[in-house]
Amino acid sequence: MLNRSHARKARYAVLTRNTRAEWSEGDEPHGTGFIVGKISEIVPSTKTPDRWLIKFDEYAEIEMANLWPSLRNPVHYTTIEKIGIDISQLEFKPMPKPDIVGNGQAVQSSSNAVGDAPLSITDAKKRLALTFGVKPDAIEITVRG
Repeated sequence: MLNRSHARKARYAVLTRNTRAEWSEGDEPHGTGFIVGKISEIVPSTKTPDRWLIKFDEYAEIEMANLWPSLRNPVHYTTIEKIGIDISQLEFKPMPKPDIVGNGQAVQSSSNAVGDAPLSITDAKKRLALTFGVKPDAIEITVRG
């Protein structure tokens, strides 16, 4: 579990892929580091009592295999240097601002969308799941043509 008072001292959070969880998304192998986020604030979760949400103002994409030390607790406190990340080599991008829809769920702003680019069924399910507060596998899409 995240300890807010300890986490508030951190400047960065490194995200690693957990392919063993039923809610896992992404193509990275298990334990691979894929995001370094600059922490802007840590706020109470609106979905799960006694949980916290770490917000980023900027993020950088990384690909570091076997980064997760296979601990039972999903939160591990260490330093960027100890895990071998050189912050000066990362290209940080501003975090997209979420839009809030009727049910209070945050979704990516349409201003960040890729215009009229094709939308995959998988991406459509993910976005609809966010809108309706359900898991993507609860969404069924029928295409007629």
